[in-house]
Amino acid sequence: MSLYLCKGGCHCGNIRFNAVLAFNPESFSPRACDCDYCTMHAATYLSDPDGSLEISIKGDDQVSRYRQGGNMASFISCRICGVLVAVTHEADGVIYGAINTKALTGGVLFAEVKQASPKLLGNEEKVGRWKEVWFQNVSIKIAGV
Repeated sequence: MSLYLCKGGCHCGNIRFNAVLAFNPESFSPRACDCDYCTMHAATYLSDPDGSLEISIKGDDQVSRYRQGGNMASFISCRICGVLVAVTHEADGVIYGAINTKALTGGVLFAEVKQASPKLLGNEEKVGRWKEVWFQNVSIKIAGV
């Protein structure tokens, strides 16, 4: 199995990430969530439950963590440049996450974007789906901590 590294972050560099995919990026279809928040940000999300995600934050005081999805998902954005970088959910000491493909660098090519409709799911169904399709090996590193 080959591993594929995808890098990205916010415009000013306050939030960076390294995402390792277990398969070729072209085999992944980013998901466009239909909730009002994601629609307003034109976000499409990428995740790989067999991969890993490391988020690095320089200035945690300049990061916004906006709660959505029944107050269970935390959207990570930079307060300096305004870029929505990722979304996470924590359960039983495990952090699950997905990255906004709009925050990727390097012109990574993916399969066609697919629509996702979490509005149609109850809270337990949302969490179950996140645990199934999001990165399950997520670490968040904050400078100085």
